[in-house]
Amino acid sequence: MAREKKRRSPLEKSQASKHGRRSPWAAAALIGIGLLVTGAAYAGASAAMAATSDTQVVSALTVEDGKKLFQANCATCHGLDLQGSEDGPSLFGVGELSVEFQVATGRMPLQMQGPQAPQKPVQFTEEQIKAMAAYVQSMAPGPTYPSEETLDGRGDVSRGAELFRINCAMCHNVAAAGGALTEGKYAPGLQNTSALHMYAAMVTGPQNMPVFNDLTLTVEDKRDIISALLFLQENESPGGFSLGSLGPVSEGLFIWIFGIGSLIGISVWIAAKSN
Repeated sequence: MAREKKRRSPLEKSQASKHGRRSPWAAAALIGIGLLVTGAAYAGASAAMAATSDTQVVSALTVEDGKKLFQANCATCHGLDLQGSEDGPSLFGVGELSVEFQVATGRMPLQMQGPQAPQKPVQFTEEQIKAMAAYVQSMAPGPTYPSEETLDGRGDVSRGAELFRINCAMCHNVAAAGGALTEGKYAPGLQNTSALHMYAAMVTGPQNMPVFNDLTLTVEDKRDIISALLFLQENESPGGFSLGSLGPVSEGLFIWIFGIGSLIGISVWIAAKSN
């Protein structure tokens, strides 16, 4: 006997057609999501290509680029041929290490004439600085960059601290906090100075600092001093609040103002209380 085919009522047919048919809003939502994903992917790819392009342009700087940068920003004082002028010294023999130090710390270009060039925000990128330094080195060779071992901070910290006290503390303070010199000059603090710039300062003698050549301080001596200074940067003062590490003047002033001031205040309070 043949199975009788069950007929669906009009209501069931209507419900089935509703379930089988997609809403027009679902199609619009799918299109919108697709556009968003496509746009985000395109934006990301464009940004990556732009960053790669910028990196390639910057990293492609040559000695010739350094010459152009030097002539545009430094030649007014130091001369087109590094011969110097009334406003700036000659750069013969200073080498790329000195150029990197002066420009990378913001001391150059000089903001204004004064007792010494202060640090200020750096005006060039690292690649531009290296390009200018390479140009000066090609024109008038001088001190160059040290080995990575010299700057690794793994020298003899104790010996470096002793060498620093003997050779540097009279100006930079025994805690490397800096100090005042004569005629408005000063020795800067070394709390944030990089290992490369510590070495550059010892070798090139910027501002009022003497030059410590390898006969005065060997490369190993310099490595130990750098290691001691990096140790100071990385470790807090063991004696508590350092008061700027400026020595007995700041400490005595603190005691005078807060210590004796507190004693006077307590004495006045006791006298007023008894009366």
